[in-house]
Amino acid sequence: MAKTNKFYITTAIDYVNARPHIGHAFEKTLADALARWNRLTGKKVWFLTGTDENAQKNAQAAKEAGIPVREFVDKNSAIFIELCKKLNLSNDDFIRTTEKRHVETAQKIFKKIYDKKEIYKGKYEGYYCTGCEAFITEKDLVNGKCPEHNREPELISEDAYFFKLSKYKDKLIKFVKTYIVPEAKKNEILARLENEELKDLCVSRANLGWGIDNPVDKKFKIYVWIDALVNYYSGANGNWPADVHVIGKGINWFHSVIWPALLLSAGIELPKKLLVHGYLNLGGKKISKSLGNVIDPIDLVEKYGEDSVRYSLLRCSVFDDSDYSEEILIERNNNELANKLGNLISRVSALAEKYGLKKCENKLVKKLKLKEIEKNMENFEIDKALNLIFDFIDRCNEYVQEKKPWESGDSKVLYELVDSIKSIAILLYSFIPSSSEKIAETFGFKLEFKEIKKEIKISKIKKAEILFKKIELEDKLNKLTSLREEKQNKSYKYEEIEGVMSMEEVDFSNWEKLELRVGKIEKVEDIENADKLYKLTIDIGSEKRVVCAGIKQHYKKEELKGKKIILFVNLKPRIMRGIESKGMILAAVNEEESKVILISPEKDIEIGARVR
Repeated sequence: MAKTNKFYITTAIDYVNARPHIGHAFEKTLADALARWNRLTGKKVWFLTGTDENAQKNAQAAKEAGIPVREFVDKNSAIFIELCKKLNLSNDDFIRTTEKRHVETAQKIFKKIYDKKEIYKGKYEGYYCTGCEAFITEKDLVNGKCPEHNREPELISEDAYFFKLSKYKDKLIKFVKTYIVPEAKKNEILARLENEELKDLCVSRANLGWGIDNPVDKKFKIYVWIDALVNYYSGANGNWPADVHVIGKGINWFHSVIWPALLLSAGIELPKKLLVHGYLNLGGKKISKSLGNVIDPIDLVEKYGEDSVRYSLLRCSVFDDSDYSEEILIERNNNELANKLGNLISRVSALAEKYGLKKCENKLVKKLKLKEIEKNMENFEIDKALNLIFDFIDRCNEYVQEKKPWESGDSKVLYELVDSIKSIAILLYSFIPSSSEKIAETFGFKLEFKEIKKEIKISKIKKAEILFKKIELEDKLNKLTSLREEKQNKSYKYEEIEGVMSMEEVDFSNWEKLELRVGKIEKVEDIENADKLYKLTIDIGSEKRVVCAGIKQHYKKEELKGKKIILFVNLKPRIMRGIESKGMILAAVNEEESKVILISPEKDIEIGARVR
């Protein structure tokens, strides 16, 4: 293929002083989604990730562990390799900076810049943060501490070699304007370059036993940030320049200023784009090993599966900081993967097995915003692309409800749905590859981008196995079965009707825990194979909710449409007949359940008003 058709993408390489955390998984999964997307669209991709093993924090951690440094980095690097496998990453190479190919390349570039007289010997006095492996100035400190690691830096004074970084200020300003994504991160670097003095950079450390030898003076080691940055070039396998470096915002300066300056000095072509992503936060704080609030991604994959972890991460904002937790993973798995995608695959495959397919024009797929999805991916807006794909999944689920193929047996409708699922699975292949492969196997199509525009071939379809299992979380408020067992402060008989909560069921001793709102029923729909349930769309002012209620034998559709009701809004969602039901309607129910009357507020009360 022509050079213009290649796509070389990298992640930052990770320190191996501890196990990987969820932030590492986030960055690697972002890069993997972009790598897979570009392969899918026909490009020759080289995807590089790896580990930074020459850092002093690795040596310190090994000392604390009481084992040789080499043994320590070998052991921990293997865990990062395991993470790549667990996440089903498609990386073409995994570089370790202790490898011969990298050591020789780093020394060669250092020597080339030295011979050009742009590295010189001097003396360094100032602050050094071990966490950043970086020299920092006093103005960078917050309350005397490094803001990135919340620790006081070390004040050092030593002989050192310096790189003439200041020489490249004007060229860097010009380069950065087209290099960094997003705009906000580009402007941060430009502000520093344009308004602050750009000092020469210390590129060596003295008296260290671990690291890459300085090729011009064996008393020194090459400063880790020069060593580490060179990995993108030493691991390129003939694919340089990089099309995109994917990094976290904490190392923006190193990649947008130091790295291109070194390349300019060494006469090496510059990379094309720098994608600077936000952090994952837990309780408002960045998740990091240094802060000790880590989530182990390997544990998550083993517990919930690779695609649920991948999807939950890729739903986070690319450019801004995002909250992340195990609870968020579970919510995204249950509400989006299981309820929306999984339910669509299950229902359509079962109906296709029963009624078959009949070829026709697929008008449904015209609702898919393919060009916008492609544009989002081109702009690295992965989260936005996923939003559009799931908007189309929602439309497909609505189409099933509108057309009711379980009643009509309409094989043309099923053809449209299966053909649309083909497009969905192909587009999701970059994000949840294993699940897309299962979908393709069920419906009989190839996971190739060009297949989106082709009509699906009719084949014999069997009902798919459950794609995503629901993950149960204990929720005391919604655990209605416990009401049967709790005797204290209760003198009522518990009677449960699907989607309806009777006055007898309410524990008024815990009234403050309940949130009831006035709602208005806007839409009433039948549910496939359900004799008792209606699917209701209820307006509660701030939003519209779908609720499944077992009142079909007590109310006609026309009696319900436009009716005001009382809705319990802070209950855990339940899956009923494959539909996520968000709330329960308050009703009066007699002993035999032969009569159910919905409790209605006065007509002049506004929608969304709270019931107290």
